[in-house]
Amino acid sequence: MRDDRGTLPATKLRHRSAIRRRAVPYVFVGPALLLLLAFGVLPIVVAGFVSLTDLDIAGLANRDNVSFVGLENYRTLLSDGDFWRSIRVTLAFIVIGVPAIIAISLAIAFGLAQGTNRWFRALRTFYFLPAITAIVAISLVWGLLYNTQFGLLNYLLDSVGLPKVNWLSDPTVAKFSVGIVAVWRATGLNSIIFLAAIQNIPQEYYDAAALDGAGEWQKFRYVTFPLLRFALMFVTVTTLIAWLQFFDEPFVLTDGGPVGATTSVSLFIYREGFSRNQFGYASAGTVALFCLILVVTATQLRLFRRNDAS
Repeated sequence: MRDDRGTLPATKLRHRSAIRRRAVPYVFVGPALLLLLAFGVLPIVVAGFVSLTDLDIAGLANRDNVSFVGLENYRTLLSDGDFWRSIRVTLAFIVIGVPAIIAISLAIAFGLAQGTNRWFRALRTFYFLPAITAIVAISLVWGLLYNTQFGLLNYLLDSVGLPKVNWLSDPTVAKFSVGIVAVWRATGLNSIIFLAAIQNIPQEYYDAAALDGAGEWQKFRYVTFPLLRFALMFVTVTTLIAWLQFFDEPFVLTDGGPVGATTSVSLFIYREGFSRNQFGYASAGTVALFCLILVVTATQLRLFRRNDAS
């Protein structure tokens, strides 16, 4: 209630001010939360619903052609040899790619942290370029490098008397060829993350280690590496999630070939959904992949928390 001069009592003014202060965080977080719900949560819910139907191209034209099939898509998925092969291919990429990205990114970041002059700043830009280069341009360049007849790599091998390699047409070699491109593309961003973490380590820790007689390796082993645990956790979790969704490189370089040797789970889902128009079946694969990512990520976070607590 207002007083004779038309002003609110001090208690009500303080109450309104407190409400405004509490509302400020929600105002900033609200738009991001709405976008997350619209483009993150809602598609998962829709995919879960579609996975229980036999939706295909005919169902998109007429809803009467869509039937509820329950868990039939999941039963078919579990007995699909192509799906399990795509799981094995994805795991093979993860086993090779994730440790390689972490080790190479950490080594590059540690090297870049040794200097701040123009040369080192130019190197940071050089290593970051793959992260912002379009995958189509990357595929064109690497496709020419991998060309069996006219590629630079086979030219170099031939010039020293070594036999040519079928970089993208041999099932085993194609896995490594595609993996190399993905590792090269991912190291730039992760190197910058590690570099930022290294530069935030206080110099006093290194000075104290030097007074104790620690060499460069001991400083890295007992100072740098332990203090990078949060950056290491972030890079490991995000890299593993990215490789579970591995799609761009095999799609543009080999289209999943030869004979399915580079068909990842995401590429398998894409083919079922957009090449064979089996949207219900593809949605079942999407939900299965989502559950796999959820379990792997939760396990990683739990392991990191346990190690951090110990």
